[in-house]
Amino acid sequence: MDPISGLRLANIIPNGLQPLDVQAPKPGSIPTQELSNLASVKTPETQNVGRSFSDFFTEMTQEVNAKQSAASDAVQGVLSGQNVPLHRAMLAVEEASVSFQLMVEVRNKLLESYQELMRMQI
Repeated sequence: MDPISGLRLANIIPNGLQPLDVQAPKPGSIPTQELSNLASVKTPETQNVGRSFSDFFTEMTQEVNAKQSAASDAVQGVLSGQNVPLHRAMLAVEEASVSFQLMVEVRNKLLESYQELMRMQI
């Protein structure tokens, strides 16, 4: 017996609350409210359909480089006494660090995938 059905079987209702009268839908049927909500769901835009993987990786590398440059500028602003708050500089440094770590992990996964493909026998 799963814990949820055990809670339903036990008539323990804290603070005098009344149990909810929830009717489970029949198996295989979709409630009409959910069907009407599906009409409002938008599909993701396909703006990147013609974009190659190398373009994506180049763009990601440029974004990481821009974040590292912004972090370096923020640190230089703090050190030179410009009006750059220390917390903004630290946030920029951490954001650049996390972006770089993500890029390295993506590269590692790609390299592992390539090596796995090369080990496959045809």
